[in-house]
Parts: sequence; C-alpha cells; structure tokens
Amino acid sequence: AVAFRPPVDLRERAWYNPALLSRIFNVPAVIGSIMLLISLLLTALAVVREREIGTLEQLMVSPVTPTELIVGKTLPFAVIALFDMGLITTIALLWFKVPFTGNFALLLLAAVLFLLSSLGLGLLISTISSTQQEAFLATFMFFMPTMLLSGFMFPVSSMPAVFQWLTLLNPLRHYLEIVRAVFLKAAGFQALWFQFTALFVMGTSVMIVAASRFRKTVA
Repeated sequence: AVAFRPPVDLRERAWYNPALLSRIFNVPAVIGSIMLLISLLLTALAVVREREIGTLEQLMVSPVTPTELIVGKTLPFAVIALFDMGLITTIALLWFKVPFTGNFALLLLAAVLFLLSSLGLGLLISTISSTQQEAFLATFMFFMPTMLLSGFMFPVSSMPAVFQWLTLLNPLRHYLEIVRAVFLKAAGFQALWFQFTALFVMGTSVMIVAASRFRKTVA
C-alpha cells in the first residue's frame, strides 16, 4: 500500500515569539504599567500635599502663573517616568533577553505622548481630592480598570465586544500596542499611526481639561 501524503503540510507558528515565552510578551508591557502608576500617583499626591500643608495658598499669591505651576508639578514626574522607561528597557534587553528590533526614538515619542494622558489624569485626580488618602484611593480606582482593559493581562481580542470598544478610550492599550510592536516587530510610524494619533488626541484633551480645572482651584 502506498502511504498517503497530504499536498500541503500545515503547521502553526508564532511568528514573533516562536518559543511562546511569556516574558517576551509581558516584560515590554511592564513599561507602560510602571509609567502609568508613577505619573498618576506622584502627580496627584504632590499637588494634594501642597493643599494639605497650606503651601498651595502661598503659591496663589506668588508671581507664579497657573501654567508655570502645572509645568513645575508635572515635568519632574515626567522625567522620572522616562527614566523608569529607560531602566526597564535596559533590564528587559540585558536581563530577560527580550529582543528589540525597532526604533528607540519611536518608542520615546510614544512614551511622551502617553505621559500627556497619565500626567493629565493625575492632575485631574488632584483637583477632586482633598487629602492624600483620597488621591491615593482615586488613583487605584482608575489604575486597576485601566490595567484590566489594556491588554496587559488579557488579550483585547478575547474580551466581549462592548469592552473591546471601551478599550479604545484607554491610552494604555494604545501605548502597549506600540511598545510590543516596536520591540518585537520593528514596526514603524506608518503601521502605528492610529495608536500615535489616539495617544495625541487623548493626551491633549485630558491635559486641557485637567489644566482648566487646576486653574480654577488655584484661582
């Protein structure tokens, strides 16, 4: 008898992670989660701390404008978050041996756009919080749903359709898509223009709303 051989030999293969190593997929995503937590928490607590100890009132009567005050309260934490991004990227490459095939400048641009949203949200939380405890709880009430709907823990494609649409309003989802695509696929701006546009639109919108509320609270 002649053995039957199928005309086509079909085999499934994970193109960008052939060994299906979890660290290849998860470690780059840690960048977004750490940056979000740092920028949200530090920004919210720093402004509320000023209100608690009474120095915010002193700043109101000083020559410092609300815009200068916003920059002074957000820029240091943006630098810290970018430093954390560089540190985690270095650890991912040297310790966890995660391949990096893309452009670091593109990754840095995405981080800056993402920080617009996270810093703006931290500033917004500070305007609705009277104490550091309130700011801390409000931060984690926002942080946990953001993580769950970002694709960090569960793939967005496996979520119900309603939640898949809801994740489009989550800046962390777009940032994680950029990070993973730049790390593993060497994707460029042409392939990620939608994610970059979403981060820019959401970041500027949140920052404008937060800045307007902040000006009213210090006026």
